[in-house]
Order: sequence, then structure tokens, then C-alpha cells
Amino acid sequence: MKRILPSVFVLTFIILVSGCGYNTMQMKEEAVFAAWADVEAAYQRRNDLIPNLVEVVKGYAKHEAETLKAVVEARSKVGSIQISKDMIGDAKAMSQFQAAQSELQSALSRLMVVVERYPDLKASQNFRDLQHQLEGTENRINVARTRYNKAVQEFNTSIRIFPNNITNRLLLNLKPKEPFKAEPGAEKAPQVKF
Repeated sequence: MKRILPSVFVLTFIILVSGCGYNTMQMKEEAVFAAWADVEAAYQRRNDLIPNLVEVVKGYAKHEAETLKAVVEARSKVGSIQISKDMIGDAKAMSQFQAAQSELQSALSRLMVVVERYPDLKASQNFRDLQHQLEGTENRINVARTRYNKAVQEFNTSIRIFPNNITNRLLLNLKPKEPFKAEPGAEKAPQVKF
């Protein structure tokens, strides 16, 4: 009887733990980390394309140095702000990361205005190829952000539902992760003027 009691206890514990969501929460947190890595990879692709784009534009627009300098500085700033997987739940760190990415996007937009002034540059095959790659990269960034937000939503839900919330409180103490949010002012439609 003394040998059976510990075995019954262990078996009961295993059955209870298997339904507590411990593994599910771990799996969903790993999905958040993987989705974040995809976001970083998409941003890295953009960072890798920018020097090539800048060099092609430089050859055509030497006097547009201020715009090129803004792109290079914004790219440098983006490179200096890194979000580790431990910081994904930190709203301030995510806000700083998004602000740096927005600054880079703004500088790239100004660079595209410069490009419009130089028809020969737009006709350059190298530039067109880089521009297409950059457009594709922006789409990849959007897809990666969407997937990341979906993974965050699933994870945050998994740590809040019963019985997972009890398991989380007693064993894991996982914190909700921070999703990407719209930039301030994004709710207003842009004005187009011709």
C-alpha cells in the first residue's frame, strides 16, 4: 500500500499537470519569440538594402546630401535600438523601436521624392531593382508585424484563460507581450494635394 500511494499521487499529478496549459503557454511564448525574429529579419533586410539604394542615388544626386544623410542617420539609429526577446513585453522599448523604424521610413520617403526629381535615376535598372526589393521588403515587414501581433494575441490569451492563468501565476509568472501598435496620428487619413 505504501508503494502504491506515491505512484497514485505521481499519476494524479501528471494528469492534472497535463491539463494545466503549462506546455501550451511555453509553446505560445516560443511562437512569439519566433514571430519577433521574423520581424527583426524583415527590418534587417531593409537595413541591408538601404546602403545600396543610397549609393545609387548618390551617383545621380550629389547635391541632395541632406536627404541622403538623414537616411544614413536614421538607419544608424535603427541599428542601435535592439529589442531582445526579454524586452518584448516592455511597452517603452517597443515604442522606441517603432519610433526609430518610423524615422527611417520617413527618411526613405524623402529619398523617394529626390528620386522623382531625377528621371535618369528612375530609368536605371539597378535603381529599379533596388526599389522593387525595398517595396517587397516593406510588404514583408507588414506581414511579419501582423504575424507577430497574432502570436502575441494568442500568447496573451493563453496566459489569461482558466486553468492556464492559475498555472501561470503559480509556476511560470509569464508577463503579457507587447504588440505593434499604430503610430500616433495614423487614425487620420493622409491629405493628398496635387
